[in-house]
Amino acid sequence: MAAQPNILLFLMDACQAAALEPGSACQTPNFDRLAARGLRFRRAYCPSPTCSPSRASLMTGLLPHNHGVLEVEHGRDDDQCVLRTEHPHWAQRLSEASYVTGYFGKWHIERTQRLEDFGWRHHHVKGAGHHAGLGTGKEPSTQGIGLDPALTRYQHGPEGYNDLLHYGVTDTPATRRYPAYTTNQALEFIQRQIASPDGEPWCACASFSEPNEALIVSRETFERYDPSSIPLPENLRDPLEGQPGLYRRQQGIAAGLSDDEWRLARTCYFGRITELDDQFGRLLDSLEASGQLDETVIAVTSDHGRYVGAHGFDAHNFGAFEEIYRVPLLMAGPGISAGAESESLVGFHDLCPTLLDLSGAEPIEVPDSVSFSPVLQDPTAISRPHGMYAENHGTRFSLTQRILWQGDWKFVFNGFDFDELYDLASDPWEMHNLANDPAQQKRIASMMKDVWRFIQETGDRTLNETHYFSMRMGVVGPNGSRDTP
Repeated sequence: MAAQPNILLFLMDACQAAALEPGSACQTPNFDRLAARGLRFRRAYCPSPTCSPSRASLMTGLLPHNHGVLEVEHGRDDDQCVLRTEHPHWAQRLSEASYVTGYFGKWHIERTQRLEDFGWRHHHVKGAGHHAGLGTGKEPSTQGIGLDPALTRYQHGPEGYNDLLHYGVTDTPATRRYPAYTTNQALEFIQRQIASPDGEPWCACASFSEPNEALIVSRETFERYDPSSIPLPENLRDPLEGQPGLYRRQQGIAAGLSDDEWRLARTCYFGRITELDDQFGRLLDSLEASGQLDETVIAVTSDHGRYVGAHGFDAHNFGAFEEIYRVPLLMAGPGISAGAESESLVGFHDLCPTLLDLSGAEPIEVPDSVSFSPVLQDPTAISRPHGMYAENHGTRFSLTQRILWQGDWKFVFNGFDFDELYDLASDPWEMHNLANDPAQQKRIASMMKDVWRFIQETGDRTLNETHYFSMRMGVVGPNGSRDTP
């Protein structure tokens, strides 16, 4: 492998892992091209199901309780959800290693938008104004694009809430909307670096708000699909028996949607992913035409997933289900196995130490994340022998949730309700909570001990110091954690 390969990170927002997998109804020929020449991770998870915490973890390799961004940064006061700046970012490490860095599109990590302070020498990001009126049909990304009333749905009520644009079809092509704008900037940067006589390695991040937000798709893309053939998730009408009451309350928000409306929503969602696939194809074609494709490490991923009907939910933020935690991760380039798949547990935030490994830059060594570069060369290798761990602090509505994956088992420690345990092998749709099964109590105690282990190793003091009378929520307390081998 080249000592300093170029790096292209294609970062989506709220893309389900299942949408990019073989057999999906979602049309992604260019992502498929990358998977054919690289490695597909089947068990990649985000550290938080919310944009700002997850993206900050990507940049720092830290879990949210360590980098300070616990919820969406734009939804809190100026002294809340503030990124701690004493920790290095991987782009800073790349800049120190002579990389020319460029970041384009959605940032949504901290408020200053001074990306040069975090290692991005060239950048152009969406301003805070993009979030104004988000989802109402009045935000800058949807104003003036013209929606087809027959293929558009708003969420109405309860009394006192703004009408919320859920999905719709527009005659405005994708080439005149944000994704193409971001791709144009990334392409300009890459082509300028390729043409530069300096020969410095480069790193470009093309970051998108899609397929999240209101599910608006161009008519041209929408007509590539037959909505009547779009499958509905098997857990769409999940009764949520034996699961936290908050989940049933969340399900009630979309209770009025018919199966046909869910199919239209899913068609628009898949269409937005297809539009991103088109944009990725432009980047891929440019690298191939320039002869730089084989010299570039390419990663396609998402900050978190989205429900789009799973369990009767939409959006992300609430629930501990696979649809919002499991994210796509495709990687290709020098030294990376081609045409392969890996079942190794890896974290979205593990990209931080992994990309530094591949670049030869100075590492960022923290207990929160681990480099999975050995898996890139040997897809059968195991990156996280003790399991994958994630945390959720809620967003606007605060809650405490910690999630642990070990093999096919998934344990959810809930500080607001009773816990959850799922066997993903026999129950991939997570409709049977086994937390109260007497036969699983030893497993639950064992996994809770490992949750405390992650809490202690990563310095999560808020949870580790919960011996007070009213805070004894775990089936095992902090002192029952296993010793580090």
